[in-house]
Amino acid sequence: MPVQPEAFFLSAEAVQTMQSGQRFCLFYPPQGYRVRGLVLYIHPFAEEMNKARRMAALQARALAQAGYSVLQIDLRGCGDSSGDFGDATWKSWVSDVVQGCHWLRNQSNAPGADSGQVPLWLWGLRAGCLLAVEAASQLGEPCNFLFWHPPSAGKPLLQQFLRLKVAGDMLGGQAKGVMEGMRQQLGVGVAVEIAGYMLSPGLASGLEQAALVPPADQGLAQRVEWFEISTRDDASLSPISAKTIAQWQQAGFAVNSHVVPGPAFWQTMEIEDAPALISATTAAVFASAPKAIGEASLA
Repeated sequence: MPVQPEAFFLSAEAVQTMQSGQRFCLFYPPQGYRVRGLVLYIHPFAEEMNKARRMAALQARALAQAGYSVLQIDLRGCGDSSGDFGDATWKSWVSDVVQGCHWLRNQSNAPGADSGQVPLWLWGLRAGCLLAVEAASQLGEPCNFLFWHPPSAGKPLLQQFLRLKVAGDMLGGQAKGVMEGMRQQLGVGVAVEIAGYMLSPGLASGLEQAALVPPADQGLAQRVEWFEISTRDDASLSPISAKTIAQWQQAGFAVNSHVVPGPAFWQTMEIEDAPALISATTAAVFASAPKAIGEASLA
Protein backbone atom coordinates (compact mmCIF):
# COMPACT_ATOMS: atom_id res chain seq x y z
CA MET A 1 0.00 0.00 0.00
CA PRO A 2 1.42 3.47 -0.91
CA VAL A 3 2.66 5.59 1.96
CA GLN A 4 0.08 8.25 2.86
CA PRO A 5 1.54 11.65 3.76
CA GLU A 6 0.47 13.71 6.76
CA ALA A 7 -0.43 17.30 5.85
CA PHE A 8 0.18 20.14 8.31
CA PHE A 9 1.22 23.79 8.56
CA LEU A 10 4.62 24.63 10.00
CA SER A 11 4.80 27.98 11.77
CA ALA A 12 7.56 30.09 10.21
CA GLU A 13 9.74 32.13 12.50
CA ALA A 14 12.20 33.68 10.06
CA VAL A 15 13.39 36.43 12.36
CA GLN A 16 16.30 37.42 10.15
CA THR A 17 14.07 38.13 7.16
CA MET A 18 10.97 39.31 9.05
CA GLN A 19 8.90 36.79 7.06
CA SER A 20 6.41 35.01 9.31
CA GLY A 21 3.33 32.94 8.56
CA GLN A 22 2.75 29.27 7.92
CA ARG A 23 4.36 26.83 5.52
CA PHE A 24 2.34 23.97 4.11
CA CYS A 25 4.10 20.62 4.57
CA LEU A 26 3.62 16.98 3.68
CA PHE A 27 5.36 14.46 5.91
CA TYR A 28 5.92 10.92 4.68
CA PRO A 29 6.63 8.70 7.71
CA PRO A 30 9.28 6.00 7.36
CA GLN A 31 8.09 2.44 6.94
CA GLY A 32 9.58 -0.34 9.02
CA TYR A 33 11.19 -0.49 12.43
CA ARG A 34 14.30 1.47 11.58
CA VAL A 35 14.66 5.06 10.37
CA ARG A 36 17.57 5.19 7.93
CA GLY A 37 17.65 8.92 7.41
CA LEU A 38 15.86 12.25 7.13
CA VAL A 39 15.12 13.82 3.74
CA LEU A 40 13.90 17.36 3.05
CA TYR A 41 12.64 18.09 -0.46
CA ILE A 42 13.27 21.61 -1.80
CA HIS A 43 11.14 22.39 -4.82
CA PRO A 44 12.27 24.27 -7.94
CA PHE A 45 11.40 27.79 -9.08
CA ALA A 46 7.99 29.14 -10.14
CA GLU A 47 6.03 26.93 -12.57
CA GLU A 48 8.68 24.19 -12.43
CA MET A 49 7.43 23.47 -8.90
CA ASN A 50 3.93 22.66 -10.18
CA LYS A 51 5.19 20.54 -13.05
CA ALA A 52 7.35 18.50 -10.66
CA ARG A 53 4.77 17.88 -7.91
CA ARG A 54 3.85 14.40 -9.08
CA MET A 55 7.46 13.24 -9.42
CA ALA A 56 8.30 14.69 -6.00
CA ALA A 57 5.39 12.80 -4.44
CA LEU A 58 6.33 9.51 -6.14
CA GLN A 59 9.94 9.83 -4.98
CA ALA A 60 8.95 10.82 -1.45
CA ARG A 61 6.78 7.72 -1.18
CA ALA A 62 9.56 5.50 -2.50
CA LEU A 63 12.05 6.88 0.03
CA ALA A 64 9.56 6.53 2.88
CA GLN A 65 8.93 2.93 1.84
CA ALA A 66 12.71 2.39 2.07
CA GLY A 67 12.76 3.67 5.66
CA TYR A 68 13.35 7.43 5.33
CA SER A 69 11.45 10.28 6.98
CA VAL A 70 10.61 12.67 4.13
CA LEU A 71 9.32 16.23 4.43
CA GLN A 72 8.05 18.33 1.53
CA ILE A 73 7.65 22.04 2.25
CA ASP A 74 6.03 24.78 0.16
CA LEU A 75 8.30 27.79 0.49
CA ARG A 76 6.92 31.25 1.27
CA GLY A 77 4.44 32.40 -1.37
CA CYS A 78 4.37 28.99 -3.06
CA GLY A 79 1.64 26.37 -3.16
CA ASP A 80 -0.52 26.45 -0.04
CA SER A 81 1.93 28.37 2.15
CA SER A 82 1.13 31.86 3.39
CA GLY A 83 2.12 34.98 1.49
CA ASP A 84 2.19 35.76 -2.21
CA PHE A 85 5.01 34.81 -4.56
CA GLY A 86 5.85 38.49 -4.84
CA ASP A 87 6.47 38.61 -1.07
CA ALA A 88 9.17 35.95 -1.20
CA THR A 89 12.88 36.69 -0.99
CA TRP A 90 15.82 34.33 -1.41
CA LYS A 91 16.70 34.76 2.26
CA SER A 92 13.18 33.85 3.37
CA TRP A 93 13.29 30.69 1.26
CA VAL A 94 16.66 29.69 2.74
CA SER A 95 15.21 30.27 6.20
CA ASP A 96 12.22 28.05 5.36
CA VAL A 97 14.59 25.24 4.34
CA VAL A 98 16.55 25.57 7.58
CA GLN A 99 13.37 25.48 9.66
CA GLY A 100 12.12 22.41 7.78
CA CYS A 101 15.39 20.63 8.59
CA HIS A 102 15.07 21.54 12.26
CA TRP A 103 11.52 20.18 12.31
CA LEU A 104 12.69 16.89 10.80
CA ARG A 105 15.55 16.59 13.28
CA ASN A 106 13.28 17.38 16.24
CA GLN A 107 10.81 14.80 14.95
CA SER A 108 13.52 12.13 14.87
CA ASN A 109 14.70 13.06 18.37
CA ALA A 110 11.21 13.14 19.91
CA PRO A 111 10.49 10.86 22.89
CA GLY A 112 9.73 7.37 21.65
CA ALA A 113 11.52 7.86 18.34
CA ASP A 114 14.08 5.14 17.69
CA SER A 115 16.26 6.81 15.06
CA GLY A 116 19.28 8.23 16.88
CA GLN A 117 21.41 10.75 15.00
CA VAL A 118 20.45 9.48 11.56
CA PRO A 119 21.86 11.28 8.50
CA LEU A 120 20.12 14.30 7.02
CA TRP A 121 19.66 14.65 3.27
CA LEU A 122 18.82 17.88 1.44
CA TRP A 123 17.07 16.89 -1.80
CA GLY A 124 16.77 19.69 -4.32
CA LEU A 125 15.44 19.94 -7.85
CA ARG A 126 16.95 22.63 -10.09
CA ALA A 127 16.88 25.90 -8.08
CA GLY A 128 16.14 23.81 -5.00
CA CYS A 129 19.73 22.54 -5.19
CA LEU A 130 21.03 26.11 -4.85
CA LEU A 131 18.80 26.69 -1.82
CA ALA A 132 20.02 23.43 -0.28
CA VAL A 133 23.66 24.49 -0.50
CA GLU A 134 23.01 27.89 1.07
CA ALA A 135 20.81 26.47 3.84
CA ALA A 136 23.41 23.82 4.69
CA SER A 137 25.83 26.48 5.94
CA GLN A 138 23.23 27.59 8.50
CA LEU A 139 22.18 24.20 9.87
CA GLY A 140 24.90 23.62 12.42
CA GLU A 141 25.20 19.96 11.42
CA PRO A 142 26.62 18.07 8.45
CA CYS A 143 24.28 16.86 5.76
CA ASN A 144 24.22 14.87 2.55
CA PHE A 145 22.94 16.23 -0.74
CA LEU A 146 20.61 14.71 -3.31
CA PHE A 147 20.67 16.84 -6.46
CA TRP A 148 18.17 16.43 -9.29
CA HIS A 149 19.41 18.16 -12.46
CA PRO A 150 21.34 20.82 -10.53
CA PRO A 151 22.43 24.09 -12.16
CA SER A 152 25.95 25.32 -11.51
CA ALA A 153 24.59 28.80 -10.74
CA GLY A 154 21.32 30.70 -10.44
CA LYS A 155 22.00 33.38 -13.04
CA PRO A 156 21.04 31.19 -16.05
CA LEU A 157 17.79 30.21 -14.28
CA LEU A 158 16.92 33.87 -13.73
CA GLN A 159 17.73 34.67 -17.36
CA GLN A 160 15.50 31.81 -18.49
CA PHE A 161 12.64 33.10 -16.34
CA LEU A 162 13.02 36.69 -17.54
CA ARG A 163 12.91 35.50 -21.15
CA LEU A 164 9.34 34.33 -20.58
CA LYS A 165 8.39 37.99 -20.40
CA VAL A 166 10.42 38.79 -23.50
CA ALA A 167 8.79 35.93 -25.42
CA GLY A 168 5.33 37.11 -24.42
CA ASP A 169 6.03 40.67 -25.53
CA MET A 170 7.52 39.46 -28.81
CA LEU A 171 4.14 38.02 -29.69
CA GLY A 172 2.68 41.46 -29.08
CA GLY A 173 5.43 43.22 -31.02
CA GLN A 174 6.81 44.95 -27.91
CA ALA A 175 10.00 43.03 -27.19
CA LYS A 176 12.48 45.85 -27.73
CA GLY A 177 14.20 46.76 -24.50
CA VAL A 178 12.04 44.46 -22.38
CA MET A 179 14.96 42.64 -20.72
CA GLU A 180 16.80 45.87 -19.99
CA GLY A 181 13.61 47.43 -18.62
CA MET A 182 13.02 44.54 -16.23
CA ARG A 183 16.62 44.70 -15.03
CA GLN A 184 16.25 48.41 -14.34
CA GLN A 185 13.00 47.88 -12.41
CA LEU A 186 14.52 45.19 -10.24
CA GLY A 187 17.63 47.31 -9.75
CA VAL A 188 15.62 50.15 -8.21
CA GLY A 189 13.60 47.81 -5.98
CA VAL A 190 10.46 47.38 -8.08
CA ALA A 191 8.93 43.94 -8.62
CA VAL A 192 8.15 42.76 -12.16
CA GLU A 193 5.35 40.52 -13.38
CA ILE A 194 6.38 37.50 -15.45
CA ALA A 195 4.01 34.77 -16.65
CA GLY A 196 1.62 35.44 -13.78
CA TYR A 197 4.33 35.60 -11.11
CA MET A 198 5.43 38.78 -9.33
CA LEU A 199 9.20 38.59 -9.01
CA SER A 200 10.60 40.64 -6.14
CA PRO A 201 14.05 42.26 -6.28
CA GLY A 202 15.06 40.27 -3.18
CA LEU A 203 14.24 36.98 -4.89
CA ALA A 204 15.78 37.93 -8.23
CA SER A 205 19.08 39.13 -6.75
CA GLY A 206 19.40 36.11 -4.47
CA LEU A 207 18.80 33.68 -7.34
CA GLU A 208 21.20 35.55 -9.60
CA GLN A 209 23.99 35.44 -7.00
CA ALA A 210 23.43 31.81 -5.98
CA ALA A 211 26.05 29.23 -6.93
CA LEU A 212 26.39 25.49 -6.41
CA VAL A 213 29.53 25.69 -4.31
CA PRO A 214 30.26 23.19 -1.53
CA PRO A 215 29.45 24.57 1.93
CA ALA A 216 32.36 24.90 4.33
CA ASP A 217 32.81 22.87 7.54
CA GLN A 218 30.77 19.90 6.31
CA GLY A 219 33.42 17.32 7.04
CA LEU A 220 35.05 14.81 4.74
CA ALA A 221 32.49 12.02 4.98
CA GLN A 222 29.44 13.73 3.47
CA ARG A 223 27.89 12.45 0.27
CA VAL A 224 26.42 13.94 -2.89
CA GLU A 225 24.18 11.93 -5.19
CA TRP A 226 24.06 13.92 -8.44
CA PHE A 227 21.37 13.03 -10.98
CA GLU A 228 20.85 14.34 -14.48
CA ILE A 229 18.10 13.20 -16.81
CA SER A 230 18.12 12.94 -20.59
CA THR A 231 16.14 11.42 -23.44
CA ARG A 232 19.38 10.67 -25.35
CA ASP A 233 20.78 7.15 -25.27
CA ASP A 234 24.37 8.41 -25.30
CA ALA A 235 23.90 11.19 -22.74
CA SER A 236 26.74 12.10 -20.40
CA LEU A 237 27.48 14.85 -17.91
CA SER A 238 27.99 18.31 -19.36
CA PRO A 239 31.47 19.88 -19.02
CA ILE A 240 30.17 22.43 -16.50
CA SER A 241 28.65 19.63 -14.39
CA ALA A 242 31.90 17.68 -14.47
CA LYS A 243 33.81 20.79 -13.42
CA THR A 244 31.39 21.50 -10.55
CA ILE A 245 31.56 17.90 -9.35
CA ALA A 246 35.36 18.10 -9.31
CA GLN A 247 35.13 21.17 -7.06
CA TRP A 248 32.91 19.26 -4.62
CA GLN A 249 35.29 16.31 -4.62
CA GLN A 250 38.23 18.62 -3.93
CA ALA A 251 36.26 19.99 -0.96
CA GLY A 252 36.09 16.46 0.49
CA PHE A 253 32.64 15.32 -0.59
CA ALA A 254 32.06 11.81 -1.92
CA VAL A 255 30.17 12.50 -5.16
CA ASN A 256 28.37 9.86 -7.21
CA SER A 257 27.05 11.09 -10.56
CA HIS A 258 24.24 9.44 -12.51
CA VAL A 259 22.67 10.11 -15.91
CA VAL A 260 19.29 8.40 -16.21
CA PRO A 261 16.78 8.19 -19.07
CA GLY A 262 13.59 10.22 -18.94
CA PRO A 263 11.87 13.49 -19.82
CA ALA A 264 12.60 16.91 -18.32
CA PHE A 265 9.38 16.61 -16.33
CA TRP A 266 9.76 20.03 -14.67
CA GLN A 267 9.22 21.78 -18.01
CA THR A 268 7.20 19.44 -20.23
CA MET A 269 3.81 20.59 -21.52
CA GLU A 270 2.05 17.60 -19.95
CA ILE A 271 2.77 16.10 -16.54
CA GLU A 272 5.23 13.28 -17.10
CA ASP A 273 6.96 10.65 -14.99
CA ALA A 274 10.57 9.47 -14.97
CA PRO A 275 10.42 6.04 -13.27
CA ALA A 276 14.12 5.34 -13.91
CA LEU A 277 15.02 8.42 -11.88
CA ILE A 278 12.87 7.30 -8.95
CA SER A 279 14.33 3.80 -8.79
CA ALA A 280 17.92 5.00 -9.26
CA THR A 281 17.53 7.71 -6.61
CA THR A 282 16.03 5.34 -4.06
CA ALA A 283 18.76 2.78 -4.64
CA ALA A 284 21.54 5.39 -4.37
CA VAL A 285 20.28 6.88 -1.11
CA PHE A 286 19.55 3.45 0.36
CA ALA A 287 23.03 2.19 -0.56
CA SER A 288 24.64 5.00 1.43
CA ALA A 289 22.94 4.04 4.71
CA PRO A 290 24.63 1.69 7.19
CA LYS A 291 23.07 -1.75 6.88
CA ALA A 292 22.07 -4.09 9.63
CA ILE A 293 23.63 -7.56 9.62
CA GLY A 294 21.92 -9.67 6.98
CA GLU A 295 20.03 -6.76 5.47
CA ALA A 296 19.60 -6.88 1.70
CA SER A 297 19.99 -3.99 -0.72
CA LEU A 298 17.26 -2.63 -2.99
CA ALA A 299 19.08 -3.71 -6.13
